[in-house]
Amino acid sequence: MIKVSVLYPNTPGTHFNHDYYRDQHMPLVQARMGGHLRYYTVDKGLSGGTPGAAPLYAAAGHLFCDSVDAFQTGFGPHTKEIMGDIPNYTDITPVIQISDVVVGHG
Repeated sequence: MIKVSVLYPNTPGTHFNHDYYRDQHMPLVQARMGGHLRYYTVDKGLSGGTPGAAPLYAAAGHLFCDSVDAFQTGFGPHTKEIMGDIPNYTDITPVIQISDVVVGHG
């Protein structure tokens, strides 16, 4: 299984609409990817590693798929629509990482 992490750096002067991201954007991604997306999670940054520190990331979305090919097959045809929705919830340029999920416990 792979995980596509979309991380939104917490930069002063930027905005992030967590409600829209959770309630509109991620369900859009799920609907477009269909069975190519096993599940997703959404993180809302609370703090950094030391007391009182701001979070490194305002938010993160994680897409779990069987393989990179499954992700590309599900996401690729809808890239323009999905990426075009970003201005509806943030002005932050996301950082993307694809990882191999080595261990996972439920």
